[in-house]
Amino acid sequence: MSLLVVGLSHRSAPVSVLERASLDSDTQAKLLQDTLAAEPAVEAAVLATCNRIELYADVDKFHAGVAELSTLLAQHSGVGLEELTPHLYVHYEDRAVHHLFSVACGLDSMVVGEGQILGQIKDSLARAQELHTAGRLLNDLFQKALRVGKRAHSETGIDRAGQSLVTFGLEQLAVGRSDVNAWAKGKRALVIGAGSMSSLAAATLARAGVDEIVIANRTAERAHRLVRILTEPGGTGVTARAVRMSAVGDELALADVVVSCTGATGLVLTRQAVETALAGRTTPLALLDLAMPRDIDAAVHRMVNVRLVDIESLAEASADAPMAADVDRVRSIVSDEVAVFGAAQRAAHITPTVVALRTMAADVVAGEMARLEGRLPALDEKQRAEINQTVRRVVDKLLHAPTVRVKQLASEPGGAGYADALRTLFDLDPETVAAVSRADLTDADVNRGRV
Repeated sequence: MSLLVVGLSHRSAPVSVLERASLDSDTQAKLLQDTLAAEPAVEAAVLATCNRIELYADVDKFHAGVAELSTLLAQHSGVGLEELTPHLYVHYEDRAVHHLFSVACGLDSMVVGEGQILGQIKDSLARAQELHTAGRLLNDLFQKALRVGKRAHSETGIDRAGQSLVTFGLEQLAVGRSDVNAWAKGKRALVIGAGSMSSLAAATLARAGVDEIVIANRTAERAHRLVRILTEPGGTGVTARAVRMSAVGDELALADVVVSCTGATGLVLTRQAVETALAGRTTPLALLDLAMPRDIDAAVHRMVNVRLVDIESLAEASADAPMAADVDRVRSIVSDEVAVFGAAQRAAHITPTVVALRTMAADVVAGEMARLEGRLPALDEKQRAEINQTVRRVVDKLLHAPTVRVKQLASEPGGAGYADALRTLFDLDPETVAAVSRADLTDADVNRGRV
């Protein structure tokens, strides 16, 4: 296994750099394709969220892999390599597995314990599968990460250690009020965007007790669909309606709280737009910007009667958030699962070599039986069958102990060299071993419905 991850997050880079380095869906697809075209990588997946950009790859050379992946991140993010490099982190093999599992459990999130990252990991895997850039290693890794994350949330109270960015952001807007629901009750909310984060924001606001939610989105169909979900029978009973993006200015003047999370590359709400909306009103305006890059002009921070919470201020606030005791339990789960995954990968790595060895042994038996039949043509069918069975039993018994033992040894840390030793000792053809690996990978792809 040669798993490599190169990335940057809110822990390694200021929000201003993360904002400039953000990747839209088309750029992510191009990054994956270019990574696979690069010599050191044979698989690739990208995990891009509002507070992290990580490129995962199966590489055959560590140093060349780090250099290539770093260069590709710089090229596709538009941030120069010299400026980006000080903010990049690198994890390799078991450390890379540990990192992704920690991310999946919410241990590396801006708000510890938030569960939205699981959906983002799932989306990353789906994108890599759709583009055929994820092979056996990354498919196994990301699927295992999802299971580990779900286990952490089901077996511990990690959810109590933090909340989603939406809930945490609303808590920051309601500073000085002990209950977000009491703060939100009776308010009119404007949600800009209809993606997963915006949908979560709308649902959270509805549960908090706002009177009305207005959804503004460039695609009217998605906005109307979100409205239908919010107002379905048996729900929160909130009033909701959809508007076009051109109506945002008018709705802004009526709103008490605004949550914006779009994929726009420029500002959605400028300072001038907010000033216009505030003209003639005395009630405060609360703004929550969850977009990366930002949707709302940072200059709004300095305006009177306006409170703006964005990714940058959330990062500062979350640094002082209390850590739950369950975090230690989740860390233990992650360590255990990393060990299990590593052992399984190392054992799987030697399987093609063992299969190739047994195939070679079967060929030797077949060749010797053919030679025996040429020298003793008088043997009847029963005698040939008995001799054939005896020879095969001898070969199987000779190979059984070493092949079982080598699988056990290979699954232990540092056991990667046993496959090479086995190939050298029995003079196995490397191409034969590679052919077994390719056949196994094809079977795995068929089982996943990818080919």
